This record gives sequence, structure tokens and C-alpha cells, in this order.
Amino acid sequence: MGVVLRNLQNVVPLRRARLRKNVEIVRHVLGIQKFDMSIICVDNPKMQRINNIYRKKNMATDVLSFPFYEVVLAHGICHLLGYRHETEEEWDEMFQRENYILSEFNKLTGSHLEPLTKRCTRQVT
Repeated sequence: MGVVLRNLQNVVPLRRARLRKNVEIVRHVLGIQKFDMSIICVDNPKMQRINNIYRKKNMATDVLSFPFYEVVLAHGICHLLGYRHETEEEWDEMFQRENYILSEFNKLTGSHLEPLTKRCTRQVT
């Protein structure tokens, strides 16, 4: 499976080919080659904003990780059910549906997942 790397900072020189190779080695060691993974490198101000949004901690941190599969699954199911997010009204409707799906999922599993639709597009720049 794939590894997606994005470098959105210019503070630390990053050799993407080397990082990709090292990620593949670690995935092999852990036996997790069948999982997709995205790695996004950001600067401290961006990391602080993301940390504040998702963890309510207004400071930079070294790593944030998100289990997107359930959240992406809820988003995809909403699309299959005909929900769209082309307009503000559609965004709100889809957000409400995703929020409901994930709230019920959280109750059944003890997870703490939230929809990404509003947060990613409106708060993280």
C-alpha cells in the first residue's frame, strides 16, 4: 500500500526519498505494509493551530496522528447516500449527518472521532 509525503514547511531540510525509504523499512519491520499512510510535515505555527483545534492544546507538538479510516468511511458513506458539500447549506447538512454517524460509532466503540468536513476546510489554513 501507499505512503503519501507532503512537506509544507521550509524550516528543516527534508529529503523525501530518504524519508519514504525509511518509512517503508519501519513498515516492513512492523509488518504493516498493507496500510496506507500519509505524512505531512508542517512548521511550528501550523502544528500549534492543528494541535489547538484537535486536542485543545495551544502549543506545537512533535507528532499528531489521526485514525482517518472511520472518519473517511463516514464521509464516503454520506456521499454514497447522496450528500454533497458544494454549498454552505450542503456542508452543514453533510456535517450534521457525519456527526451523527460518528457520535453513534463513538458510543458503540468508546472512540472520540469527529467529522473532518468543517474543521479542515474552515479552521486549518
